[in-house]
Amino acid sequence: MPTKNMIEAINDAHHVMMARDPDIVVFGEDVGYFGGVFRATAGLQKEFGKTRCFDAPISEGGIVGTAVGMAAYGLKPVIEIQFADYIYPGYDQIVSEVAKMRYRTAGEWTMPMVIRSPYGGGIFGGQTHSQSPEALFTHVAGLKVVIPSTPYDAKGLLIAAIEDPDPVLFFEPKRIYNGPFDGHHDRPVKPWSKHPASEVPDGHYTVPLGKAAVVREGSDLTVLAYGTMVHVALAAVEENGIDAEVIDLRTLLPLDIETIEASVKKTGRALVVQEATKTSGYVSELVTLIQERCFYHLEAPVGRVTGWDTPYPHAYEWIYFPGPIRMRQALEKVMAD
Repeated sequence: MPTKNMIEAINDAHHVMMARDPDIVVFGEDVGYFGGVFRATAGLQKEFGKTRCFDAPISEGGIVGTAVGMAAYGLKPVIEIQFADYIYPGYDQIVSEVAKMRYRTAGEWTMPMVIRSPYGGGIFGGQTHSQSPEALFTHVAGLKVVIPSTPYDAKGLLIAAIEDPDPVLFFEPKRIYNGPFDGHHDRPVKPWSKHPASEVPDGHYTVPLGKAAVVREGSDLTVLAYGTMVHVALAAVEENGIDAEVIDLRTLLPLDIETIEASVKKTGRALVVQEATKTSGYVSELVTLIQERCFYHLEAPVGRVTGWDTPYPHAYEWIYFPGPIRMRQALEKVMAD
């Protein structure tokens, strides 16, 4: 089976779905002629023409607003916000129109669209190209929020998102576009071609939204992660010799709470991990849910590893990034409590 990196898998998902459905249109900043700054939409304009894949001005509010009109009239826009750091000008449209349309029209109109955006750090993008804003969208009723961690999942989840009748925020961890990252920035880069999840089938397949994946089984501790942090968590538990069960959430909303609950009740301990800033982060919701559902099974307080409550510092990238040292400290604390 051919191997792909995450960019190639995302590109393939676009090709598959645009060939199957003529109502799908793709647009955003530089996505047409150039094929996107990360090349995720390369070749789409050449294959499907300028009316189905085209460039948009640097106006995120305009990009999302145009997609709202398209979706209302029966098209299926798949739009790209070049970096998640610049999704905020479109936030009003997403919250007030995209997320609310089904509710405000009693189901008469829906918003079948996907908003793709690269997020996260690890590429020395500094404070303006490294943010992780996923929690701002999981707080909004009416949206689905998806974050893949492998090429296989990226293609299957994106196809499922495009086929979904409601709006989906599809955040792509750009640090692992070209290969998995275990948090050791001082080691050679690893390509996806050596990872089993780089085997991406040709054609159409889906990974269901709202279903987590147990990527490592264990009995001593449950680690919950998504995106880049899945690979950091896997490396950390192996390096520290802990028999941990690692769960890749894949879909933050709707959340597969059943898989989480079953794992925590089995292990009695939990550690939640995110790259985003600490206060009011998405994993805080996970801590609450675990407390509500698994309180009498817990043998220790739920641990949490996050970024710091500061803009992403360019000069101190690896101090901010929740890497192997902080993971080891958190694992040891949860196991010792």
